[in-house]
Amino acid sequence: MIVSVVGMAGTSANGSRAEESFSSPAELKSLLEDADLVVGALRHIAAADVPRDVPVVELGPLESAMAAIDRLRADEMAMVAAAEKLPHTEFEPTQVFSTGKGQAQVVVLAGGDPTFFGIVRVLADRFGRSALKVWPTISSLSQLFGKLGMSWDDAVVINANGSGEEETRRALNACLAFPKVAVISTDGELPGKLGRGLRHRDRMLAVASATGTAQEQVTELTPTAASAQWFTPSTVTVVWRPVGVAVAKARGVHVCAGAPRVPYRWALADAAFAHQDAAVTSAEVRAIALSRLGPGPGDLVWDIGSGEGSVAVECGRFGAAVVAVEADRGACVRIATNARAHGVEVDVVSGRAPEVLADLADPDAVYVGGGGAAVVAACAARVRRCVVVAVSSVDEVTACRSAMTSAGLAVDGVLQQASGLTGLGSGDRLATARPTFLLWGERS
Repeated sequence: MIVSVVGMAGTSANGSRAEESFSSPAELKSLLEDADLVVGALRHIAAADVPRDVPVVELGPLESAMAAIDRLRADEMAMVAAAEKLPHTEFEPTQVFSTGKGQAQVVVLAGGDPTFFGIVRVLADRFGRSALKVWPTISSLSQLFGKLGMSWDDAVVINANGSGEEETRRALNACLAFPKVAVISTDGELPGKLGRGLRHRDRMLAVASATGTAQEQVTELTPTAASAQWFTPSTVTVVWRPVGVAVAKARGVHVCAGAPRVPYRWALADAAFAHQDAAVTSAEVRAIALSRLGPGPGDLVWDIGSGEGSVAVECGRFGAAVVAVEADRGACVRIATNARAHGVEVDVVSGRAPEVLADLADPDAVYVGGGGAAVVAACAARVRRCVVVAVSSVDEVTACRSAMTSAGLAVDGVLQQASGLTGLGSGDRLATARPTFLLWGERS
């Protein structure tokens, strides 16, 4: 079976061709005439002039379309098996399908570039990459960047289709954390939601509404202006910081462009970090802290009193944007060294909290490894989700807990003490480590 996936440019909802009808292979007409099945949105099917005698399946519910292709593949396999039992010579080959090509022919009509957050991923997983022939055309995302005169190889791309609270939160957090973000959505309210969440930040938005139709429009506006508008679906929103800055690499789950990068392990061994004396936060403490911080793409995490940056690096490995605050200049150098060694980017701020925090963007999560109750209070007042604090005395526990409670956080904690195995002659013994109190405050 051959599945030909053809990217279609903009067409209106009633099937009439837009200003540019579609970009497709020159042999599209031949593909459609020879097809045993055509799958696509109704507007794409109408614009492509599919022959009347070719079976058509609407690309609405995805599983229905996939099932139709599955049935065709099963019919093909059955006919091949039957054909192999018939007598024939090399001069009289048995034709399996009416197309005369010996293979079932499926044409899938998709919008724009079907290789980018498109149907090609699903088709390849289901039927194998070798069964696909793909002709992508320019996507609505690429068109928008072109109209803006802006490159997008340094943009983080977020697929917010669904536009529920979780998709909106991820998109907004990405726009807060990265200087250039593109958000794809079927929700006309999403650009306004992004605008409302970005009004306190130095940002500009460009919204392409009614993408893929003759009514498509592109509007550049401020977050405040965007927050007061509704846009015709589907939308592509580009959010960027007007002043050029260095761009961190995009990492993490499927909602970001590029290969997913989720660490298969965390709480790395202490030896994985360059450090002096016992300054590195232990792996056991990091394991508990990470479970509460929950870092990920679109998050901004502060690591206060970062030391050698082990917590900052661990959060970066999960795809979060990270700021490490450390007063010791030598430790700042080691933070940068550890970040490079683990392939992550960490912004290092040399100075003392809470004074240096004023110029930083509000975080989603904060780890406080030193600084006392005053630092905890400053962080708790600004955090979006969670503060984790590591302290060594009961007196500090009381003060830090009070600081988080006063900021409206729900506080809990544990006393962590791990005894690691160490060799002693021909046997093993347990080496007792210094206990650490871990507190966390979560905003409901």
